[in-house]
Amino acid sequence: MQDKTMKCKDCGKDFVWTAGEQQFYQDKGFSNPPSRCADCRKANKNASFGGGNGGNRGPRQDFPITCSKCGKQDTVPFQPKGTDVLCRDCFKASKGR
Repeated sequence: MQDKTMKCKDCGKDFVWTAGEQQFYQDKGFSNPPSRCADCRKANKNASFGGGNGGNRGPRQDFPITCSKCGKQDTVPFQPKGTDVLCRDCFKASKGR
């Protein structure tokens, strides 16, 4: 493998996808090359995980629920479509965690 010069889809700058990074992608079974430079990948990751705006999705919205198993009040990060919704504790317990 050889280093490849790629163009970032976010900022438009050229970045190098090194042979080592290509090997890592191949070892992990990733089929698509990166489309963002390291700086934009980092900014996108920070935005998605605690950065406040969730990437391009806007701010996270929590919805109040009453757990259908234990009756506890909680919030979930999705709009519930029915009444069979579990609180975090009951959800974790149902997954064996």
